Amino acid sequence: MCLSRSLFPVLVSQINSKYSEELAAECLEWIKEVTGEPINTSGDMDNFFEVLKDGTVLCTLANAIEAGTVKKVNTSKMAFKCMENISAFLEAAKKFGVPPQETFQSVDLWERQNLNSVVICVQSLGRKAGKYGKPSIGPKEADKNERQFSDEQLRAGQTVISLQYGSNKGATQSGINFGNTRHM
Repeated sequence: MCLSRSLFPVLVSQINSKYSEELAAECLEWIKEVTGEPINTSGDMDNFFEVLKDGTVLCTLANAIEAGTVKKVNTSKMAFKCMENISAFLEAAKKFGVPPQETFQSVDLWERQNLNSVVICVQSLGRKAGKYGKPSIGPKEADKNERQFSDEQLRAGQTVISLQYGSNKGATQSGINFGNTRHM
């Protein structure tokens, strides 16, 4: 499927409309607290992009959560080196337990296509950081709530007729013909 060039700016503006400056500022504040890096914590899109675009701050963040997570942080400003930094951060985020649906693709940040997905990823990582002895952000993750049922309780559940089965009050499918011609 090919998108016309006139449709692309509309899609980008729809994606960017989900961006939250408050959440972005919270992410940058958290990154500053964990890494100790002197970064600008303003949540506007331009600043958020400028702070994170080369991936060095993100790699520093991953290494601050657990030392040695990102082996080599590229300081070069060449595009492929910056993309390597971003990819290394994404691998680290997955290692820390960020679900794949809460990560982003490297081009989302490097080409500024979807900064909202970057915010979501950093927020998710911020929730996982507590497990590594670092400050966390966002709502606390739910704890596992396993339940054990006895055999008697499990058998009792088999006798209950679920409301999902419903009732068709005697209706049948008789008289319904698929594929027959209409008789006039």
